[in-house]
Amino acid sequence: MEAEKVVQISPLIRRITAGNGSVFTGPGTNTYLVGTEDVTVIDPGPAMDQHIEAILGASKNIKQIIVTHTHPDHSPGVRLLKEKLDIPAYGMLTKSSKNQDTTFKPQRILEDGELLKEQDYCLEVVHTPGHASNHLCFILKEEKFIFTGDHIMNGSTVVIGPPDGNMKQYIQSLEKLKEYDIEKIAPGHGEVLESPHQVAEWIINHRLAREEKVFAALKEVSRGTPDSLVEKVYDDVDPSLFPIAKASLLAHLIKLEEDKVITKEGEDYVWDGVI
Repeated sequence: MEAEKVVQISPLIRRITAGNGSVFTGPGTNTYLVGTEDVTVIDPGPAMDQHIEAILGASKNIKQIIVTHTHPDHSPGVRLLKEKLDIPAYGMLTKSSKNQDTTFKPQRILEDGELLKEQDYCLEVVHTPGHASNHLCFILKEEKFIFTGDHIMNGSTVVIGPPDGNMKQYIQSLEKLKEYDIEKIAPGHGEVLESPHQVAEWIINHRLAREEKVFAALKEVSRGTPDSLVEKVYDDVDPSLFPIAKASLLAHLIKLEEDKVITKEGEDYVWDGVI
């Protein structure tokens, strides 16, 4: 994916990928421009002047900005874009300040199920907590596209990092997507994905399989922490990714505790031999 290139992916959707590719962001953060008359910008991305100039160069009819969540690769561009254009920005806030863009100040908080109606399209707001407590997806009803931010990415599974990330909510939010009439995914990172319901089901099964590995590893030693369990649970990934994997491992342990399968004593998660 070429950075800062405008790509028409459907009659109503254009994509611009920021030049911030990394192990966390893949080829870079995708910004989407929706509509032809009154254009909505979804996720202006990081605070990169070159990316903002690419967005401005792609349309003279930008009406508003909406963000999927406030991680540093998705929403800081709002501030730069608003310095150039007198337009509102909408989204949700989170109580957490860890790994969050604290510069994001929405003119209005979006609500689950809300419809953003414009001249030639309508976007439905879907609250999908899990990757972040304030995570939103947006459904373009005319084309049955869903913009998933970091709820679903192309190329890798997403990191669920407590305290703001929650594995139980993440799986519930994936189940929620299967209720909607959608045909394609426009992810926050990577190319368009087909068959959203099947993709969501695959991710759910993948996460539950990983959870089984977490539980099996804990049963072997009775008590453990993300540091002590990561090598066993993530024996199928490059060890250089263990620091990232430990965040999702912690999220799995917290979910098992919430499900009353294990308990916590101090810093240790404990299996007492009873299910």
